[in-house]
Amino acid sequence: MSNPYSEHEQSLPEQSANKPHEHYYVPDASIWPIVGAIALFLIALGAGATVGDLFNGQGPWILLTGVGLILFMLTGWFRDVIQESMGGLYSSQMDRSFRQGMSWFIFSEVMFFFAFFGVLFYARMISVPWLGGAGNNEMTNLVLWPEFVAQWPLIKTPDGRETQAMGPIGLPLYNTMILLVSSVTVHIAHTALEKNNRKRLTLFLLLTVLLGSLFVYLQGVEYIHAYQEMDLTLDSGVYGNTFFLLTGFHGLHVSLGTIMLFVVWCRILKGHFTPHQHFAFQAGAWYWHFVDVVWLCLFVFVYIL
Repeated sequence: MSNPYSEHEQSLPEQSANKPHEHYYVPDASIWPIVGAIALFLIALGAGATVGDLFNGQGPWILLTGVGLILFMLTGWFRDVIQESMGGLYSSQMDRSFRQGMSWFIFSEVMFFFAFFGVLFYARMISVPWLGGAGNNEMTNLVLWPEFVAQWPLIKTPDGRETQAMGPIGLPLYNTMILLVSSVTVHIAHTALEKNNRKRLTLFLLLTVLLGSLFVYLQGVEYIHAYQEMDLTLDSGVYGNTFFLLTGFHGLHVSLGTIMLFVVWCRILKGHFTPHQHFAFQAGAWYWHFVDVVWLCLFVFVYIL
C-alpha cells in the first residue's frame, strides 16, 4: 500500500528542508521600564524643586537621585540586551523589531523638540507682537505693559529686570563645530565597521565620544557664564525659559548619546559586532545624527535669529 503522504512531501520546495522555522525570542518581564519611569519622575521633581526652591532645599538631592537611578537603569538594561544578543537569542525578526523600535523612539524625540520649537515660535511670532499692540491689540499693550517693546529677544521682564542675550559667537559656535565634526567621525567609524577595519573603527568612535563629552562640558561652561556674568537664568522671562529648556534638553540628549556610543565602543574592544550584524552601533549613530540636526536648528533659531 502506498504512503498517502509521500506525494505531498515530494512536492515541498527543497529549501524548506534546509530552512528551519525561525524562532522569535520573547524576553522575560523586565523591571527596567518601571525603574526608568521612576527615575524620570525624580529628575522632573528634583529639577522643579531646585528651580522653585521647594522641599527645604532638597531639590538637588532628589535630582541627583533620579540621575543615579537612570544610570543604574541604563547599565542593567544594556547588560541584559547585550547578554541576550551575544547568547544568540535574537533572530532577523528581532532585528527588525529593534529597528522599528529605534525609529519610533527617534520620531518621538522629534515630536518632543517640535513642541519646544513650537513654544519658541509662538512666543516670538504671536505673543510678542500682541503685547506690542499688533493685530488690533492696542488695549492689550496699554493695559498689560505700556512700556513694552515688541522685539526679540526679550531682555527685560515685567518687573524691570534686564538680562543679556546669548550670541552665536564663542562657545555656541565652538559647540556647533564640535558636533559637526563628531557627525563625520561617527560616519567614518561606521564605514570602518562595514569594512571590518577594527583599528579605524575604535579610533574614530572614541574620538566621537570625546567630542560629545567636550560638547557637554562647554555647555556647562556656557551656563555658568550665563548665570554669573550675564544674569541670564531660568527666571529671566520667556527668553530665559525657552533658552535653557531647548538647550538644556538637547544637552541631556547629547549626554545620553555619548553614553550609548561609549557602551558601543566598550563592546567593540571586546570584539563584538561584525560588518553584517551591528545594529547597536547603527542605533547609536542614528541617534547621534539626530542630536546633531537638532543642534543646528537650535543654533539658528535660538542663537542667531
